Amino acid sequence: MTFEGEVAVHDLLRLYPSVSLEHEGALEQVREIADNARPRLEPEPVALPDARVLLEQARRLSAALAREIEAGEAARGLMEQVANRIAALSTSDPATLPTALAALGHWLAEARAALPLNETPEERSAPARTLAARVRLIPSGHSFLVEGEESLLEAAVRAGIHLEHGCASGNCGGCKARLVSGETRQIRAHDYPIGARERRLGYLLTCAHTALTDLTLEVGEARSGAELPLQRIRANVRRIERLGPTLLMLQIQTPRNQVLRFVAGQRARLGRPDEPLSELPIASCPCDGRNLRFLVRAGDDPLACALFAGRLAPGQRLELEGPHGDFGLTTTATETAIFIACGDGIAPIRSLIEQAIAIDEIDRYRLYWETGTPEGHYLAHWARALGDALDDFTYTLLGATPATRLGAQILHAHRPREDQHYYLAGPRHQITALRQALIAGGLSPAQLTAEPLPAVETPPPSGGDLGRGASPRRG
Repeated sequence: MTFEGEVAVHDLLRLYPSVSLEHEGALEQVREIADNARPRLEPEPVALPDARVLLEQARRLSAALAREIEAGEAARGLMEQVANRIAALSTSDPATLPTALAALGHWLAEARAALPLNETPEERSAPARTLAARVRLIPSGHSFLVEGEESLLEAAVRAGIHLEHGCASGNCGGCKARLVSGETRQIRAHDYPIGARERRLGYLLTCAHTALTDLTLEVGEARSGAELPLQRIRANVRRIERLGPTLLMLQIQTPRNQVLRFVAGQRARLGRPDEPLSELPIASCPCDGRNLRFLVRAGDDPLACALFAGRLAPGQRLELEGPHGDFGLTTTATETAIFIACGDGIAPIRSLIEQAIAIDEIDRYRLYWETGTPEGHYLAHWARALGDALDDFTYTLLGATPATRLGAQILHAHRPREDQHYYLAGPRHQITALRQALIAGGLSPAQLTAEPLPAVETPPPSGGDLGRGASPRRG
């Protein structure tokens, strides 16, 4: 053992000479067990932006500070003048006081308008983005921040903005945009040729450039999942993990030059070549459209049959088609998001939560997950890690619970308010009944977004609430 109390690898190999860590995948298994058991508490290294970005932001910050000082001095001078005029009014003739007060109000309005307080909201927020450049898009008007040495495309995807793109590796030219103002720097080579005329007009690939200063880009952008193109990709099975007797986690990887563009909560169809495709919710974040996860329940469809019969293995090819569906985050409610997953509805709910955390536009997250499947809460480690890492995320794990009782429990914990939005996903009959129970309890239909999934036969539940009589469980 080492002096820290840990077991050294070479000692294990000496005791078990038949074990080969490289060939048996033991190291990968150990790393995964550790990652699932606890969140990664150490921050990943962050690349600082180019020195020119820092200089430009320092210049802006200095200018903003100078304006604030000037405005403060002007406001103090105005307050002294107001004090003097009010003192003069105290000795004036009461008969002329109404006229004098009206004149004072008119003068004060003109004096306030003349104060140097006309900076824009972006200028007022300059101290908060010293290390980041802001990119404004036209014609949509959306904006996002570019941090460190990330590409413009990476920053947009992280912010939940769906720029036009294809491969994300500089081969297809699908992410081409026109630089209207600002300065960029190329951070990686690309094979797609941009002609001399297009370069003079300001065209560049967002996957290969980062921002040196604040930018304005003219670029195509999808506003919703319905605007994303239907994509057909040949992907490879990367990993198959058995979560229980009737459930598998399937991870697939697309080619580097074909990244699936989708909105969190959407579905994709996949299957072996020359076989019917199975439609499943994507259980991962759109921020990584190359590595996709799916929960596959044992059943009669071709994909499930192939997986549970052992006819699919890592490295084999699958046909992927998507995205499908309109389940997704709403842009109108950003105060409290309440996510309710019934059974395997945790798959699209997980995608929504990870995307919401990535774009950081929701103040509070609440997750309820009820299930009566044999595997139980097979993603509890994921919820526990989020609960440990985020102060504004709480979760409750429940056993099989009737929809009316589940709705009453949730409404008791969260009195209906206009700033809430509820996301429901699970078997169709449960989600339909739960939606009706929530509306009967006082919620507006506009506050509910639902994803009914095909029903799955599960064994009878063996217990009730896992957290009965306690507050929402945290990791």
